Amino acid sequence: MTTPERWVKVASDTGLGVLFLAAIALQVFALASSWGGVSWVPGALAAVVVCGLALARRRERTWTAVVGLIVVALTILLGLLPAIHLPAEPGPAMALGLAVLIGSAVRALTPVRAGAIGGTGLLLIAVQLIAGPVSAVPAIAAAACLAGVTAGLGLRLHDGRTRAAADRVRRDERLELARELHDIVAHHLTGMLLQSQAAQVIARRNPDKVAETLAEIESAGTDAMIAMRRVVELLRDTDDTAPASPEPEGLGELVRRFGKQHANVRLSTPGDESDWPPEVTSTVYRIVQEALTNVLRHAPHARSVDVTVGRDTDGVTVEVADDAPPSPARPHYRGGYGLIGMRERVETLGGSLSAGPRPSGAGWSVRTTLPIPTREPR
Repeated sequence: MTTPERWVKVASDTGLGVLFLAAIALQVFALASSWGGVSWVPGALAAVVVCGLALARRRERTWTAVVGLIVVALTILLGLLPAIHLPAEPGPAMALGLAVLIGSAVRALTPVRAGAIGGTGLLLIAVQLIAGPVSAVPAIAAAACLAGVTAGLGLRLHDGRTRAAADRVRRDERLELARELHDIVAHHLTGMLLQSQAAQVIARRNPDKVAETLAEIESAGTDAMIAMRRVVELLRDTDDTAPASPEPEGLGELVRRFGKQHANVRLSTPGDESDWPPEVTSTVYRIVQEALTNVLRHAPHARSVDVTVGRDTDGVTVEVADDAPPSPARPHYRGGYGLIGMRERVETLGGSLSAGPRPSGAGWSVRTTLPIPTREPR
């Protein structure tokens, strides 16, 4: 879970907790005013349990929902007994907590579990509507339960569409990765073919240098095996993304084309990209392409964009940073499908990718580190 997502969940749970406390206080006041005495105590305790389960729902969605349903069922059952003079329906706070539990279960659990929990909740509300006295409280509980089921179904459909869209993106870009695999292998095999032809000429003219040429062919073969292994690992494990070979257009041309649509774009590169493995070169190109595309789509008011590619002993570092002011649209696209593929691809290559606000608070930065692999023995 990323830091922004964690803070969003903390904020939502905090707001939900405040709402639960307000609902419990309202319920206690209403019961104390209408029923008198300590009649509010059992309902308040049950509401605290159900609301507490609702706040802890993400840890175990099934059992929190089941226990919440049991508490609500016991509340209704005890209230229907002739010898006990207590309300026979869940109060507003308990109904709110139950709605959250049901909605969370319907959204995230398997269809069988989600259907069982949602159906049980609706059944309990129907029982208390039929058997209990006519009042506005059962109607509120019924409305809350229906709202929970409806919200859960809506979020479940939305999550399904999101996953389907991400799968389509991965499938399409997997085809691009297969084309890159062809380019990488063809590049290395072409070099090996040329070196083997040169070795035949050297063997006739200067036999003493044949061993050196054969060592170069072995080195090229080792490089080809490393590159092919890494790209095939992407295909097998992450189902993700890469462009076709970017050699026809370098980073300079990419930035130049972007500059025609967006002013003041600066590029800084180490100037020694020729010794990078093809999969690293193509990944750097694709990351810059994706980041610049996102700037065009979601930060058109940025005054400047800096593209920095660095090389040190640990590998390659890529950063694309803009200075656009914060806007509501930016958080939505930062979880977009392009960066999903890039993150998985970078991590498979042994690197890391992060995207978020710049420390100054103005603008956004996408930063990637990629190690340069060392040669392994054949």
